[in-house]
Amino acid sequence: MNSLDEQYQDLLEYILINGVEKQTRNGGVLSTFGHQIRHKMSDGFPLLTTKKMYMKGIITELLWFLRGDTNIKFLIDNDCHIWDGDYIKSGRTDGELGPIYGKQWRSWNKYDHQAIDKNSFPNVKTSIDQIANLISELKTNPDSRRLMVSAWNVGELDQMVLPPCHFSFQCYSHEKDGKRYLSLAWNQRSVDTFLGLPFNIASYGLLLEIIAREVNMIPDELIGNLGDVHLYSNHIEQAKEQIGRTPYELPKLIIEHSSLGPVELVYKLENYQSHPTIKAPLSN
Repeated sequence: MNSLDEQYQDLLEYILINGVEKQTRNGGVLSTFGHQIRHKMSDGFPLLTTKKMYMKGIITELLWFLRGDTNIKFLIDNDCHIWDGDYIKSGRTDGELGPIYGKQWRSWNKYDHQAIDKNSFPNVKTSIDQIANLISELKTNPDSRRLMVSAWNVGELDQMVLPPCHFSFQCYSHEKDGKRYLSLAWNQRSVDTFLGLPFNIASYGLLLEIIAREVNMIPDELIGNLGDVHLYSNHIEQAKEQIGRTPYELPKLIIEHSSLGPVELVYKLENYQSHPTIKAPLSN
């Protein structure tokens, strides 16, 4: 069963019909606000079939986040170029993209006021590994309502080449018939619906699979809470083409090995059948 492609196609059609024309920092868009994508992981891995998806790039970027890396070298070395435009536009030459996702996920800056004494510098800086804390909480307190990771560090936004589009995610665990199930909901302020959203869906689906395996739970539901959902004006014809395609069944992801320290992933993607790629320019 593949309701994911159908939800996505319905969203494309909704934007085409109801989108408001806006001019943004990187081009004209049709924009709508407030949508949700829901997918049961038992129905298959959430990789769209109505156009061919670049799975290697999805995996490379997620592993880069989980490594806590913010240098573009790892992406380029692994033939992933989705951040090239933002890096070039920033004018930087050191390979750094600023304290973006990986930095916030694995090393959020914290000032330890308890370490202050009259002889010390008034702000003692430490860091918080949000991913490690999430894993620990899932293992020891799986029904917590605080199973969250945030990339929206207000004090460091001006140092990033691009503020986080998908800015946080939350996990939810429940027990049924003696088994533990894990769901994940991510929150996204800005959604490039044609190019970015299919990538985001698969990336957070993969993250859910990795975390669930780490804590010995069963991946359950993937949810995307979407804010400004838009189509760029130079993606309109491509969106219409994708709407007209009939979805295939979703593939199956088999993780043979994964680790969050060091970050590693060995996997197989089975039975992925898709329509051809639909080319569209990336707006940076």
